[in-house]
Amino acid sequence: MMSRQKIFKSLQKQIRLFSSTSVSNADYSHVVIGGGAVGIAIAGELSKRQDNNVLIIEKNDKLGQETSSRNSEVIHAGLYYPIDSLKTKLCIEGSRLIYDEASRAGVQMSKVGKWIVAQNDIEDAYLEGLHSACSHKGIQTEFLSLHDAKYIEPAIVANRSILNSPNSGIVSAHSLMDYLYSIFQDNGGDLAVNSEVLGLSTVNKNDGSDGYEIQAKDTVTGEEITITSDVVINSAGLYSDKISNMLLPEDRHVKYTYAKGNYFTLTRSHLPVKRLIYPTPIKGLKGLGTHLTISLDGQIKFGPDHEIVSEIDYSPNSSNIPKAYEQIIKYYPGILQEDLVASYSGIRPQLPNPKGEFQDFIIRKEEGYTGFINLLNIDSPGLTSSMAIGKYVRDLLYK
Repeated sequence: MMSRQKIFKSLQKQIRLFSSTSVSNADYSHVVIGGGAVGIAIAGELSKRQDNNVLIIEKNDKLGQETSSRNSEVIHAGLYYPIDSLKTKLCIEGSRLIYDEASRAGVQMSKVGKWIVAQNDIEDAYLEGLHSACSHKGIQTEFLSLHDAKYIEPAIVANRSILNSPNSGIVSAHSLMDYLYSIFQDNGGDLAVNSEVLGLSTVNKNDGSDGYEIQAKDTVTGEEITITSDVVINSAGLYSDKISNMLLPEDRHVKYTYAKGNYFTLTRSHLPVKRLIYPTPIKGLKGLGTHLTISLDGQIKFGPDHEIVSEIDYSPNSSNIPKAYEQIIKYYPGILQEDLVASYSGIRPQLPNPKGEFQDFIIRKEEGYTGFINLLNIDSPGLTSSMAIGKYVRDLLYK
């Protein structure tokens, strides 16, 4: 992935250090802040235009080290989101692009399908409504008979009903990001890793148009540099609120809460499961419940759970195992609590939501800041949607 990266020191050699707020030509036509799956996909789309000169700035030493690689690696079908939301639109399109385009390029994935299981009449009614909503969105779902399900997945218990999503699947996040980066690399894009953004401001160019000045620091040496760009895309994931607040006035500032999700793996072999198993979402419970996913090599894992944390700490929380176990054994009863180990965790950026209402992706041009595209609240299904988000941002700029 990293063979042609241009890290901080090489950037220092080729970029002017600015002492004036007026410049003639920007160093880059486009700078993407954040090298997760979404940022790479955006940069790749922009790099396809011959007149563009695109840079990705990433604070870690490698691409995709945070939210993009700390998730379930599920290819979502778009079941749960409102029909007119960006999440629905971009999830459906992103899933199609992964299956149609990325798979042809050799990205590791499998369309294993997903069951949502109901244990009582209330949960069954929810699945009926979900099935109807999916029909209106053009998403394929179907109910399975419990009798047939017992032969298909003998380890799984569903007391009332099962809704099948045949187009859900799993993907290697790193394989997908390798593919996205290859597009960016083949089109001559530049990458600066170990580069933390310290400041972002507007700058007047000599032709009277506006551009942007980005102050960045080498996280290894502490050296600082200033980069200019005609366009800036804020795709900084967990840190996109901070990047946004560097530029926008105080009355437009935002602040994330962090939703930590722990994942639990089995320490010994049990009856195998060949597809994703999700409980029916419980009213008042954050997220979709602790579900069963499988890796591409068939290993079973459970998660994520949901806890609000005040800081970014990826240490998995083993104290959550008892609560997770209570949920898991409702649909996968053949395990003991001591069979579970907290293996890793991920953190999702979320805007404060005291009323518990649905929160969509925010991908927008910011009023008064021509050439600044802000991406906020990019949580699940961000990985699935990444390729579609890249095209969406491209269209915001060029259509």
